[in-house]
Amino acid sequence: MFQRRGPSPSRTGLILGWCILLLFSSPFCCVAHFSQAKELFYSIREGVPMGAFIGAIGQDLKLDFTVDPPFQFNLPQQKHSGQYVRLDNTTGDLYTSATELDRETLCPDGPTPQGCVLSLDVFVLPQQYFQLVKVKISVEDVNDNRPRFPVEEICVSIPENTPVNARFAVEQSAVDPDLHFNSVQTYWLVNDFGVFTLDVEENEGGELTPFLIVTEALDREMQAEYITDIIAEDGGTPPLLGTATLKIIITDVNDNCPRFTKLLINVTLQGNTSKGAHLARLHAFDPDLGANAQISYVYSERVPRETQRLFHLDQMSGLIKLAGKFNSETSKFYKLTVLAKGPGCIPAVATVNIHIHKVITAPPAVVPRYIAAERNGVVTMKESEAAFSPIAFFTVKNTDTSQKLDCHLEGFGPFRLTPYQQLQNEYLLETTKDLDYEETQEYELTVVTKGTSGGAVIKTFLKVHVLDENDNAPVFKQSFVEISVEENNPPNTFLFQLQATDLDSGAHGEVVYLLGGDAPGFFSVDRDTGVLSVTTALDREERETYRFMVRAVDQGTPRKESIATVLIRVEDRNDNTPRFINKDFTFFVPENFPGFGEIGVLSVTDADAGENGWVALSILNGSDVFVIDTGRGALRARTPLDREQQGTYELWVEAVDGGKPALSCATMVTVLLLDVNDNPPVVLFPQSNQSYMLVLPDTLPGTPVTEVYAVDRDTGMNAVIAYSIIKRKGAEPGSFVIDPETGNITLQRELSNRGLYSLLVRVSDHGQPEPLHATIMVNLFVNETVSNESYIQSLLTNEAEVVEVEERPWYVGQLTDRPRPFELFPCQPVLIALSVTCLGLLLVVIALASYICCRRIREHGGDGQEEVETPLNMNGGSVQLGDRKIRQMANI
Repeated sequence: MFQRRGPSPSRTGLILGWCILLLFSSPFCCVAHFSQAKELFYSIREGVPMGAFIGAIGQDLKLDFTVDPPFQFNLPQQKHSGQYVRLDNTTGDLYTSATELDRETLCPDGPTPQGCVLSLDVFVLPQQYFQLVKVKISVEDVNDNRPRFPVEEICVSIPENTPVNARFAVEQSAVDPDLHFNSVQTYWLVNDFGVFTLDVEENEGGELTPFLIVTEALDREMQAEYITDIIAEDGGTPPLLGTATLKIIITDVNDNCPRFTKLLINVTLQGNTSKGAHLARLHAFDPDLGANAQISYVYSERVPRETQRLFHLDQMSGLIKLAGKFNSETSKFYKLTVLAKGPGCIPAVATVNIHIHKVITAPPAVVPRYIAAERNGVVTMKESEAAFSPIAFFTVKNTDTSQKLDCHLEGFGPFRLTPYQQLQNEYLLETTKDLDYEETQEYELTVVTKGTSGGAVIKTFLKVHVLDENDNAPVFKQSFVEISVEENNPPNTFLFQLQATDLDSGAHGEVVYLLGGDAPGFFSVDRDTGVLSVTTALDREERETYRFMVRAVDQGTPRKESIATVLIRVEDRNDNTPRFINKDFTFFVPENFPGFGEIGVLSVTDADAGENGWVALSILNGSDVFVIDTGRGALRARTPLDREQQGTYELWVEAVDGGKPALSCATMVTVLLLDVNDNPPVVLFPQSNQSYMLVLPDTLPGTPVTEVYAVDRDTGMNAVIAYSIIKRKGAEPGSFVIDPETGNITLQRELSNRGLYSLLVRVSDHGQPEPLHATIMVNLFVNETVSNESYIQSLLTNEAEVVEVEERPWYVGQLTDRPRPFELFPCQPVLIALSVTCLGLLLVVIALASYICCRRIREHGGDGQEEVETPLNMNGGSVQLGDRKIRQMANI
């Protein structure tokens, strides 16, 4: 450490007084920063070439290089500067020097717990900018050393009667100065001869020892020795190998081998122990007699030659004496491995651990002076104290002026011990950052004072107790809580227990729980335990979620609090039955509605959610005619419906939800079929176009002579029938009229001629958009009697001449909006010509047939008159004409 020589003793007191005055009148943070030493850490791999950059001290210190005079950097330890590193005096940059950095050379005794570190002190000059910079360069290991055996040939003697699986340690194990995985990791044999194998064991110190294991029985008379190579391999990438010749000698053996009475001996020496002192005596015994019982004591090959020369081992007696001197100021540890060898025996192994303590000189004295409150070595500080608050002064009184003292702080915590300004052996203990009671309530510190050249170590123990203040708000374990509860819960149901902690102590850390202002009144929280409950039953259909805040408040002054958000989801239960929007449904559908067309939609609702609210519809009756779409509730018919077969359908439809157990409801659905004019009128009387009615020639005008009776299976206007004469033959126009409503045919004029009168009657309904009709030929035979029915039948058969239309149908002239026939059928003339041609051919055929029939009748003869009453059939069944009297028809 850089030091200045102090002034004269008389001025020293005066300066000390001024310093103490300034200490109590100035901010402590300024005092702490006056001469604070800086530490910089760098790392570099060993073996880098000369001139490799290590670090920029000036840049890392954040120095302003524009100041005048400029900064200068200096290395007081020239041995490191010239050998390993080079410092740029103007920029403070560190580089490697011409000497290659070798970790094994720099740290020959192995690395410290902090690794292999090269420590440098760098001075920042000139005086007004003076700083002492502690630079530590960690030298990282690389795999630059291959394992090496201490000897080129290793001899192992094995008795020929050695049992299978016996183990023999190969004492001359390989050494690799590299560290960790770069050191020796395994051993293996080039040739095991099918008799041996190699195993590796690791002791408590981390050392690997290869063991030769016998896998087959040995016979010295057949083969007295085996020679192979043993390979040591490290863990580097790529791995490096070390090789030695392994010579295995098979020897004759006796029955017993030497054994140590103690396998471990610990020896403690002072650093000033004189040469020739007896340190320990090892004793091994062999029950055999004569030459087989001779024992010799030797060091293992693991013990370095320098150590063997320092501690002399008598081969016959096993006595270990100090044969040299060692530095009394340096503590050191030696481990001696001693072998007891007998003729043809496996050596017995014992370990001697020698601990050397350094010589302690007169200790220095340390005088503490406390600035903070202190009692019995315990300093009390509030956690609100600012950083760099002073705690105590320590004055070191050195009784040995020939050596320099080192005073430093040991222990954990935000504290530091620094020299106070330029005063020698005065140190200030202060904080480096704010204290936190919640992090650590008490610190144990040790002020260690020792000489740089050795001697006694003086330790001054100190405890710093931190007083708690209310500087922490409660913290919820979960700031957001999501809770699920089933609806219809019983009152005072437990929901959740909120947990909040406060790192403060005492009343500062006591937490109470309160509901936020947005919480509904039927929720409650226990003030002390934080148990959240609901005092009433919840209904998901009324409200599905609740969101509010819970406060955690401590009891400090002033009070501090934190907030947690609670989200409660009310889970659904199947407590609502499905409901149709109507009590019942009525649908009006026109008949002949296409199959699977949508008749109507049955809307159903369920206030529940999820599967509980999923509703399936089914038809309880009539499922062979109708089908329902479960998704939309659409009712459809499987086939087209015919009103004339069935005009009304009454169905029961059930709605079942998906809950467990399922709830259901039912509704009645009425389907009314609306009539469509799809049936033409059917003439029941006359029965056919070949029927005729006898009319007496003296029938008075106004007398009903016959009637046309027809029915229509449709309803309404589609079933209202109108009758009209559209064609006539034989009768004068106006001779017969027909009632358009009843179908009664009345004689209008006196009949002047006898013979066959034919009236073509059109029977038409009032359907829309196009009326349907049927025609019937009404034949009236005017005569006193029917004397020759064959003649009448021939007249009916030969009736083929087209007569003019006398009367128009009842609806002609009423439908003014319809297009005329020739507008609908532009090819009407062609069709008429074809029709006339076909009709002519038909008449020729009918005339021929009538002629043939008349001739046969004349040949067979047979007069007479039969009255035939023919039943009226429709659709395979008899049709009752009510009170109407079917007039008697005479058929030949």
